[in-house]
Amino acid sequence: MGGAEESRNTGTGRPTSRDVARLAGVSHTAVSFVFNGRADGNLSAATQERIRQAAAQLGYRPDPVARGLRRRRTAVIGLVTDEIASSPFAGRLLRGAMETAWDSDHLVLTVDSGGDPVKEDAAVAELLDRRVDGIIYAAMSLRRVRVPEGLHRTHSVLANCLPDDDSLPAVVPAERAGGRTAARLLLAAGHRRLAVIGGLDDIASVERTRGIREALRAEGVTVPEEWIVRGGGEISAGYAGALHLLDGIEPARRPTGVLCYNDRVAAGVLHAATRLGIDVPADLSVVGYDDQEHMAAFLTPPLTSVALPHRAMGEAATRLLLDAIEAGQAPPATVRRLACPVVSRASVGPVPTR
Repeated sequence: MGGAEESRNTGTGRPTSRDVARLAGVSHTAVSFVFNGRADGNLSAATQERIRQAAAQLGYRPDPVARGLRRRRTAVIGLVTDEIASSPFAGRLLRGAMETAWDSDHLVLTVDSGGDPVKEDAAVAELLDRRVDGIIYAAMSLRRVRVPEGLHRTHSVLANCLPDDDSLPAVVPAERAGGRTAARLLLAAGHRRLAVIGGLDDIASVERTRGIREALRAEGVTVPEEWIVRGGGEISAGYAGALHLLDGIEPARRPTGVLCYNDRVAAGVLHAATRLGIDVPADLSVVGYDDQEHMAAFLTPPLTSVALPHRAMGEAATRLLLDAIEAGQAPPATVRRLACPVVSRASVGPVPTR
């Protein structure tokens, strides 16, 4: 009783805590203290180190199932996503979550629902049946989401989305601050004739635009309404928007800087500029948003972008969840907003003099 795991070698060759005790010359209880976090105050530092060295020599690891049964935990957390598996940003968020969990001796069990609410509810129910210690719900794009059934029955945190009933904690990008950051990049380079291209009717677009307007207002700069061209978030939107603003327009009457809804839109702007013989950044500066992996750095020129903190969101959401699990109580239903850092490349230059 009270051992770090089954105490007898069952013939599989796996070393047991009793093997460690024999090699270290200590009692079985002493080994249990070390691997159950109760050594401080019960064993000297030298004895603890001798036990750890014996464990390392034998290749011993505590049995997570037995440990979980004693602590009423499984050391597994669930990660339910909508369509993130098909997103170019999925890898960063998942890596952040999995590495943070691994550092705390937890595994992550991931289920992608494809955005189907029925599958989301079923996924949560399945994870609860498997006794996961908690669940992260992550979305592909920042939006308000219906909280899947069952999520309130365990410790839960949302990543890159907000609960429609404000009932759970969430970790999201600081989109408005990111918009201010993007605008300040061009303002700092001396640009005052600025355009905004791309955008959807979503939280991210609204918040980024608010941030852009705040930064410009602080410098006494106004974007003409005709220089705000929506149209979506794809390359085609950037291409069409740039042609609308630049094609056949005299340099003195066109914008010198463009703030793009995302990197795909920025790619369309760069393509249009190339077609029109407009040099970036000598004649036009372009700022993207998202810092899309395998894309932004490989455009011509390489795109300066404001990065979405997907990895940091995965890390922060997992850390928040693990802290709640350890404390045995739900964290407050607050929203944590993470900074969107600048990734400077070669698409921003000074205001053209000609």
